[in-house]
Amino acid sequence: MSVIQSIKGMNDILPDAVAAWQRMEAVLMRVFAVYGYAEIRLPIMEKTGLFARSIGEETDIVGKEMYTFEDRNGESITLRPEATASCVRAGLQHGLFHNQQQRLWYMGPMFRHERPQRGRYRQFHQAGAEAAGWPGPDIDAELIALSKRLWVELGIPMPRLELNSLGESESRRRFRDKLVEYLEKYREALDPDSQRRLTTNPLRILDSKHEGTREILRDAPALPDYLDGESIEHFEGLLALLDEMEIEYTLNPRLVRGLDYYSRTVFEWVGEGLGAQATVCAGGRYDGLVELLGGKPTPAIGFAMGLERLVEAGGKTTPADVPDVFVVMVGGEAGRQGMGLAERLRDAGYKTLLHCGGGSMKSQIRKADRGGAAVAAIIGESESAERKVTIKSLRADVEQVTVAADQAPKAIADLLVRANGAGTR
Repeated sequence: MSVIQSIKGMNDILPDAVAAWQRMEAVLMRVFAVYGYAEIRLPIMEKTGLFARSIGEETDIVGKEMYTFEDRNGESITLRPEATASCVRAGLQHGLFHNQQQRLWYMGPMFRHERPQRGRYRQFHQAGAEAAGWPGPDIDAELIALSKRLWVELGIPMPRLELNSLGESESRRRFRDKLVEYLEKYREALDPDSQRRLTTNPLRILDSKHEGTREILRDAPALPDYLDGESIEHFEGLLALLDEMEIEYTLNPRLVRGLDYYSRTVFEWVGEGLGAQATVCAGGRYDGLVELLGGKPTPAIGFAMGLERLVEAGGKTTPADVPDVFVVMVGGEAGRQGMGLAERLRDAGYKTLLHCGGGSMKSQIRKADRGGAAVAAIIGESESAERKVTIKSLRADVEQVTVAADQAPKAIADLLVRANGAGTR
């Protein structure tokens, strides 16, 4: 009988990789809290109409990438491809936007049926922040500053911040018409995706990676030339705030986002060597989305970041399951005493791994050393007869000690102090 494999593009995160995820998640939670953002936890599945209405039926996500099915009641259900729409739905459903301002953050798995490759999977994880109720550029600047602090706290190479303004809907409509008029002259030279987008979502052609299409775009109309006065004022205000905070940025007039709900400010943090997509974080304003989903007009902005890419960029981390103490036991009585000793050590705050299944003292100590433990707590036949334990450093050349079992926690603390002074071997 064949072994059942995981679904293509949906990966297990194995124990030796989990430590890096836990470290990253702890940093995210700490930084979001520093800026006053509260966590919201959202369902993995939503009604399909939520994404069709918010993201846009002509987008690649809705048209080609969503996992959509009918449930047993015949209702169309979709595994969430992103979380902004879910945040807005939850805010409207529970009255979070009624005469209030909200700073929210989330973290969890998303689902898109894309071609799996490095940095891009069919089940992937995102964390994001959403701020609703502020119309000015100050909240835009705050979110960008928050995201920059994440890169510093995570210790990853600083990505490049790219900025643009999409203006209001009328600005985009006028620009869209001019862009289509220009590109129609080169339709046959465009790549197949861009030819399709020319009639469905022409703004997405601006971020095409196809070399021939990018060459055509060099002389295309530029979105900043079509911006309305209020959008220009808003964008200039944002740039002034970023200058004040000494946050470097690059203006990218070709930067657009793949979702229909964006307006005005859009931004991306772009890194190097991160697989299929160099963008580690992206977001922007969506001032019309709350109204589109049935609420009152509410200004809002947010961003999302791919966690797989952040883990990869953050490098290796010491596994969280590396014990402080490995309890070595030889003999039946030692085994019984070792169980009690392990609990006392855990009560004292030590991560303690208890050897089970017998074996010689030499093989157990070798296992403790390979597992990375700082200390071995040894109960052999002589120790068990006197209800004592030998404390041995596995990382430094310091003298081992034998103490009464109830004195083991203090003896370990003292030995670790001496080991730190002696340095590792």
